Amino acid sequence: MAIARPQTRQFESFTTNMEYARQLITAGQSLRGLQPGALDIGDLYRAAWVQAVSAVDHWLHEELFRRVAELAADPGARLPVQLQKYQLPLSVIEEVRAGQVTLTDAVLERVRSEWATKPLHNPKEIARAYRLVTDDNLWSRAAAQINEWFQYRTHYDADELKEKFSAVVARRNKIAHESDLEEGHLKRRRPITDADATDAVDWIERITLAIATVLD
Repeated sequence: MAIARPQTRQFESFTTNMEYARQLITAGQSLRGLQPGALDIGDLYRAAWVQAVSAVDHWLHEELFRRVAELAADPGARLPVQLQKYQLPLSVIEEVRAGQVTLTDAVLERVRSEWATKPLHNPKEIARAYRLVTDDNLWSRAAAQINEWFQYRTHYDADELKEKFSAVVARRNKIAHESDLEEGHLKRRRPITDADATDAVDWIERITLAIATVLD
């Protein structure tokens, strides 16, 4: 079944980043059997893994900011509860009243200052951030969307989908911060294959597309 993809600059950027991750896997596959002496082919798969997690982190931030700006700019929009209650400093409110900044820009700048430097790697943090743009249970709806795409041959719930996401991120952290070393070893790294990396990239893309779909 063909799945419609969002036609936004943010999702196009995500797609480009994910294509690069897949190219790294393809490069590793093309070198398999040759194994140049100075190159560990597994590093290409590790790089693909890190790239995929970076891609979804970047998309989650940019999509959040885009949606906040759109909601704040639309006087007729039905605002999610958390955005209705979103607080601005009095100094910023005075700037809005004085016409020095628009309400949309003020809200967006405040949200950026809160979230721009926070990695969106934790499902709970992702849900907390996205309560600014939806009242729905994001992970529950994304899980249901994936089950629908699989024609209900799968039965993921919110917790299982969050575990999938967290597992991919956890391995990314091992790669990025610990050189993917096995516990207790200073030189031996965890094994990784092209299939492992492909599965991780596929899950990141699947989860991202599910979130984008249910938000729309």
